[in-house]
Amino acid sequence: MPPLSLSSTLLLLLAMLLSSSYCATAAAAEKHGAASGMPSFREAPQFYNAPSCPPPLPAGPGAACSPNALVHVAMTLDVAYLRGSMAAVLSVLRHTGCPQSVFFHFVASSAADYLRATVAGSFPSLAFQIYPFADEPRVAGLISTSIRAALDRPLNYARSYLARVLPECTRRVVYLDSDLVLVDDVASLASIPLPDGVALAAPEYCNANFTSYFTATFWANPALSVVFEGRQACYFNTGVMVMELGRWRDGGYTEQIEEWMELQKRMRIYELGSLPPFLLVFAGRIAAVEHRWNQHGLGGDNYRGLCRDLHLGPVSLLHWSGKGKPWARLDAGRPCPLDALWAPYDLLLRAPFAIDDS
Repeated sequence: MPPLSLSSTLLLLLAMLLSSSYCATAAAAEKHGAASGMPSFREAPQFYNAPSCPPPLPAGPGAACSPNALVHVAMTLDVAYLRGSMAAVLSVLRHTGCPQSVFFHFVASSAADYLRATVAGSFPSLAFQIYPFADEPRVAGLISTSIRAALDRPLNYARSYLARVLPECTRRVVYLDSDLVLVDDVASLASIPLPDGVALAAPEYCNANFTSYFTATFWANPALSVVFEGRQACYFNTGVMVMELGRWRDGGYTEQIEEWMELQKRMRIYELGSLPPFLLVFAGRIAAVEHRWNQHGLGGDNYRGLCRDLHLGPVSLLHWSGKGKPWARLDAGRPCPLDALWAPYDLLLRAPFAIDDS
């Protein structure tokens, strides 16, 4: 399907039309809110391949290496952000032409049995595997405190370890954060060309103040800042990436990221979680992707999470990066206008307790 171009008038209309969908979900959550230790989710609609697609993948983990898997999607999975992850999966399936040919790779650090049962219950035909984040203890020891507690969770760094976690038969993967929805075919994103030797593709934002992602200590030390010499380094958001895992392994990029994290433990060279190590290794060395594939920042900044508008241009993916998450704002009765575009993908039936995602 072609990318969407959303005017402010259309967004307002959509917000009015879609608010009833969210209210129905909230009513169901109240009706089914029996005491339980975990949130529950309703079953999603079934989506079928177009005639031109390969044969459907079998449900479960068996098809990770199948040649019929047209797209591999990787995400993290945990209880705190599960509501967002379920919405993201639904959006991928709803907008792709070959939903039964998408394989999902989930990396989890705990509650694997619950997460597996929940995903299978909402998506009975989904081809997916859940992998334990075996490097979590090591990563926990490398993390330095950042500006938001949510950014310091070891699972937030799992994207740096996909080449170790996923099977070697998985060559190209689309990594997606849990706070986004697609409104376009993920196959178009997955098929973006990467030049020889390039392991990563993502939308770049060269008008952002790149120096702000590192401390004065970093820029004042020529032995450190020289890393960007000869590179047209630009900010990119790591919530949406196309990754060539074979090239990643060959380049030893996980080890390079870890080296910068180890240095950060000895001297403060950045403030913002898992992003700066990615920039140190990859900024100026990635394939650029159209901005429509990451309309990011809809969660506001990392401090207050205020409402934001869309960037100019077409939209293929809406990303609530920042402190404000659409499910939290909707539940609180203080949604931003664009949160109504997330609500139709919400599969929640009940949430027995509030989860701090700050």
